[in-house]
Parts: sequence; C-alpha cells; structure tokens
Amino acid sequence: MKRIVIFASGSGTNAENLITFFHNRKNVSVIQVLTNNPHAKVLDRAKKLSVSALSFNKIAFTETNDVLNILKANNPDLIVLAGFLWKFPETILKEFPNRVINIHPALLPKYGGKGMYGKFVHEAVVANKEKETGITIHYVNENYDEGAIIFQAKCEVKPSDSAEDVAAKIHDLEMNHFPEVVNSLING
Repeated sequence: MKRIVIFASGSGTNAENLITFFHNRKNVSVIQVLTNNPHAKVLDRAKKLSVSALSFNKIAFTETNDVLNILKANNPDLIVLAGFLWKFPETILKEFPNRVINIHPALLPKYGGKGMYGKFVHEAVVANKEKETGITIHYVNENYDEGAIIFQAKCEVKPSDSAEDVAAKIHDLEMNHFPEVVNSLING
C-alpha cells in the first residue's frame, strides 16, 4: 500500500479531492493531513472523511524535528502540498528527496514566489492582462515555487474575466488534474 500525507493551510478542497479520489483504491491511501492552521477547514474535511489530521506550529515545523518525526513514523511514499503556505524545511526535503510535490495556481515560473498564492495570483494575472493561465504541479525544493515542473494545464483568460472568474477556472483544472497526476506519480 502506497501512502500519501497531505499538507494544507486553508479550506482543503484539493485535499478533500485527493482523499476522495484515493478512498476506495486498493494500492494507495491518504493516511494523514497536516496543517499549520489550527482553524483550517481542511481539519473538518479530513475528519468527515475519516483521515487523521493534526495541526502544528512554526516551532514544531522549523525549529524542532516534531513534524519530521511524524513524517518518519508515517513513512509516506509521497508528500503532497495542497494549498500549504509555508516554505518547506530542508530537513524534511533531505529526508524525503523527490517525494514532496506542490500545486501552484499559475503557470510557473510566472506568478510564483513568497506571497503568491490564491487570490493574489489571480489578481496579478488579471491586472497584467494575461491571455492564459493555469496550474503547475512541481517538486518542492528549498525555494518557493522553483522545483522541477511535473505537469502544467492551461486555461484561457478572457479580457472580461475577473480574478474570481480566473479562480473558478483554476479550481476546475485542479479538481480535474491533481488526483490523476498524483496517481501517476505514486504508481509510476
């Protein structure tokens, strides 16, 4: 059985989509959700779907080995960042080389980096009058949004689109592609 651990910071729609996708699979399971936000809706979503979920603070993540030790105990085949906003510590990346991936709501290298997430990305795409945008699934390295690209999917941005319109299109791309890419990676 292949094991996935998901990190999320917010509502958890991508986490829920992944959990649901792998729920009845015999060879892959989402075994845990970890969050840096004790009030994140992802905790409720995980509970509703009977997946273990824990929140942690910055000290446990970056200054001690608490989160690393949780991961070592769970021994995941893949760590998936699904709307997780903190930079990943090198100690975890070294322990799980090429096993940490992220989804980003833009076509990297455009609109990546610290502070570029969610509505901030969509607002920038609209403000810059981009003709297309999309999602990027990539490996995580020591820098925000700079790891090797695994997959990208594109969508049109119309001149009349608002940031909310773009967000809806990105959400559709995430829901359609993220589970399939994770599945092909873990079963590769």
